Amino acid sequence: MPTLKNLRWWIAGLLALATALNYLDRQSFPVVVGEIKKEIPLSNEQYGHLTSLFLLAYAIMYAGGGRIMDWLGTRLGYAVMIVWWSAANVLTGTVSSVFGLGVFRFLLGMGEGGGFPGSGKAVAEWFPPKERSLAFGIFNTGSSVGAVMAPPLIALIVSLLGWRWVFFITGSIGFVWAWIWLKLYQPPGRNRFISAAEREYITTALASGPPSGASDSASGIRWLNLLGYRQVWGLMAAKFLTDSAWYFFIFWLPKYLGDVRHLDIKAIGYFAWIPFAFAGAGSLAGGWSSSFLIRRNFSLNMSRKIALGVSAALLPVSLFIVASPLSFAIVFFSIAMFAHQFWSSNIQTLPADIFPASVVGSVEGLLGSAGSFGGMLFGLLVSRLVEHHGYGPAFIMAGVLHPLSFILILAIIKRIEPVARSGGNE
Repeated sequence: MPTLKNLRWWIAGLLALATALNYLDRQSFPVVVGEIKKEIPLSNEQYGHLTSLFLLAYAIMYAGGGRIMDWLGTRLGYAVMIVWWSAANVLTGTVSSVFGLGVFRFLLGMGEGGGFPGSGKAVAEWFPPKERSLAFGIFNTGSSVGAVMAPPLIALIVSLLGWRWVFFITGSIGFVWAWIWLKLYQPPGRNRFISAAEREYITTALASGPPSGASDSASGIRWLNLLGYRQVWGLMAAKFLTDSAWYFFIFWLPKYLGDVRHLDIKAIGYFAWIPFAFAGAGSLAGGWSSSFLIRRNFSLNMSRKIALGVSAALLPVSLFIVASPLSFAIVFFSIAMFAHQFWSSNIQTLPADIFPASVVGSVEGLLGSAGSFGGMLFGLLVSRLVEHHGYGPAFIMAGVLHPLSFILILAIIKRIEPVARSGGNE
């Protein structure tokens, strides 16, 4: 049987592609909403309700999806999720009412909610701590790749075929990915494409060296008992706040460019990809930075916190977006989204640093659920603010959430280190 050299990095690349599809599918609606409004009238508040429906389903399935990943295993669980969300995206192209949009945005959120817990579990299975944040950075970069592709690709499809074909085409790609995933993926111990040398390297690295998550005494943590760990609550609080800002940026950027800057679909396609390209660079830079610090003999705790602190300090640039001319507004959008993804590459690594691989999917699910609920509630607030007061107050609020979250992490998680079975009750 032929093997693939450095198979773990091929796995990371495949996860990045899935994340790209995840974001391409979710961004199709925000980018094309101006065209949809020509057939299906939508107010700002209705748009906010639709984004919140997506995030409600995303939040529910993010928590449940993590549990499903731990139950079904990464291979089958991820395939089920991507087939589900791809079907929902294809069916969005058939709707003729706001109700129909709501139904399929909700179903899209249910499927996509399992993506990031699945990726987190796969990284925990394949990568030791010294490579883990880089692996998270690689797959997290996929979110920006998908979002970068979305505006120009969607503008092209709309100009050639109309808005409904956006959903037919982007949704169909996920079925191909699922087939490749089922062929290629198994954990290192059972994978037929891994070399003996790489299997030994992964097994040895996970069993020794920097801790791989938690001691054996913590490996039997029950799902409900995770809520007894202060580390889980600290990370959930941080995700609740910072994901609110992120979802505001990604769902309202195209609409802001249309409503306030008066750009048409082609101009949105020309400008809207730029902040997402910077977000992709932030994912890689964030993943690289803490891994670099670990290699320079900084502790795991200091490496992660330095990276988180640097990124949190950059987010307040979003306060300048509304008052700036278009070119500078795009620059400030770009810095803010770079900083969030820098932050995200490290915050998503922490469950694998703190907890054993057997429950990483569940912890990632709880965190993602908290972040999605935050985004849902913030989205409802934003829709009212935009309708009655414009975009200014929303950008002010989005600019301070990351610094506040960093302070919470410092206060609640004294040290980023593996937990013992009793660690959450101390």
